[in-house]
Amino acid sequence: MPPAELLAEAAAAGVDRVIAIGVGRASAERAVALADEHPGVFCAVGVHPHDADGYSRADDRWIRELGQHPKTVAVGECGLDYHRGSSSPAAQRRAFVAQLALARELALPVVIHSRDATAETLDTLAAEAEGHPVVLHCFSMPERAAEVAERGYWTSFAGQLTYRSAEDLQAAARGLPAERLLVETDSPYLAPVPRRGRPNRPVNVLHTLEFLAALRGVDARTMDEVTTGNAERAFGL
Repeated sequence: MPPAELLAEAAAAGVDRVIAIGVGRASAERAVALADEHPGVFCAVGVHPHDADGYSRADDRWIRELGQHPKTVAVGECGLDYHRGSSSPAAQRRAFVAQLALARELALPVVIHSRDATAETLDTLAAEAEGHPVVLHCFSMPERAAEVAERGYWTSFAGQLTYRSAEDLQAAARGLPAERLLVETDSPYLAPVPRRGRPNRPVNVLHTLEFLAALRGVDARTMDEVTTGNAERAFGL
């Protein structure tokens, strides 16, 4: 489905603002172009850890340039992913630290991708992003939820929160501070129940929102107000 149709579908269901995430130069440029074309679209720009090999000063330059676009609201997604081994750990660490520095320079929050690298991700953030706004994208470190809450990081839940096997994640979602909760789709991945197994779409964030509301014992409208307000504060929307 073309982006305009996906956005129209989402808007019809009440999702009127979207952040398109860049995971490399080409996708970041597309995200910025979408933001230019559609009033309700904003963007984040960065290099995904899968693409960290070869990260250089040239990447610093384009992230800095796109980061100054008026509709760029974050640097990322960036971080560490040791699950697939698409890039060397050393390259991932270099790219991660470089982008944390750029986020500070640009005064933008940083959107973090972390998979099979929880301890090192949190250690790096403690060393390089103290006091800086951090969004833990597709939050997946429930065993460190208390620490994350103490540090004041934003915790963003995607469709995997709704999966039957996600009991630890669900327990964390019940207890994390309401003022730091966010919901997302990670489109086209991680479609929530009852759309699991299909390509994800922005409108499906409503399923995750409703599931999170039920976990915390509040109605969906209240959770919508909470997470929308949080997103406005986190990203300056």
